Amino acid sequence: MEAWYMDDSDEDQRLPHHLDPPQYVSHEALAKLGVLHWVLDAVIYEDDPELEKIRADRGYSYKDIITVSPDKLPNYEHKIRNFFEEHIHLDEEIRYCLEGSGYFDVRDAQDRWIRIWVKKGDMIVLPAGSYHRFTLDANNYIKAMRLFVGEPLWTPYNRPQDDHQTRKDYVNHFLQGQQDAVIAH
Repeated sequence: MEAWYMDDSDEDQRLPHHLDPPQYVSHEALAKLGVLHWVLDAVIYEDDPELEKIRADRGYSYKDIITVSPDKLPNYEHKIRNFFEEHIHLDEEIRYCLEGSGYFDVRDAQDRWIRIWVKKGDMIVLPAGSYHRFTLDANNYIKAMRLFVGEPLWTPYNRPQDDHQTRKDYVNHFLQGQQDAVIAH
């Protein structure tokens, strides 16, 4: 998994959108935003003991598989636009890339976009209440496992949601100290 700060270009959303020069973001910086990451063996995902341990430890009781590509996802154009609309969820968003690749964009404490490039074997968790979005990269293909605690809820709450309790909880838990540190300088 690689991550970097994005430029503000309106070019094709499937492009990397690096700053010039590129500004990479560490896994530690992402963890401070609540973003978790594992690298697993996607070839053995059906019987992977490491995946099963993560699922048991984190309570991920439901899973399914989605393929996002123009020829595999019904109503593709509409859905990819919706995935790319900035939003929050009331629960974590957990995705495990089994094939292909794509971008998850998340906001940092200063409201800047960080682009996270997930590839085969990457499993990512975005915390409840974090502003994010998803798009394919130029390969136009990802097959991913979606994991949930309990029955799946796919309800996106498009920005602005700053008054939503889930967003407030996220800000208080992950961003507040980082926002204060920037103000103090």
